[in-house]
Amino acid sequence: MNSAPALVTVVLLMLGQTYGDSVTQMEGQVTLSEEASLTINCTYSATGYPTLFWYVQYPGEGLQVLLRATTPNKKETSKGFEAMYNKESTSFHLEKASVLESDSAMYYCAMSDTVT
Repeated sequence: MNSAPALVTVVLLMLGQTYGDSVTQMEGQVTLSEEASLTINCTYSATGYPTLFWYVQYPGEGLQVLLRATTPNKKETSKGFEAMYNKESTSFHLEKASVLESDSAMYYCAMSDTVT
């Protein structure tokens, strides 16, 4: 018996700005087939070294921290997701090599106050 591959829907939003610093996500809603790779772009503007976050909100649940980065040029991983805090390109792109139906959720890129 053949079954159609499940679809994974990812909704992307950004959380607010902090004292002139900002984060930006370009993508809107994304629908992928299971086992497809996912990249969600997030860039930031900051004068120092902010703490960067990826939050996830699964249907019917509250917001949860997925990844938290405090050290530039270090890769963070959780639940098969990864993101590199890239100071040179001011980015914190979220990636997953193979998404599952259970990854369907809203994903938010955010940052805290800048630490100088």
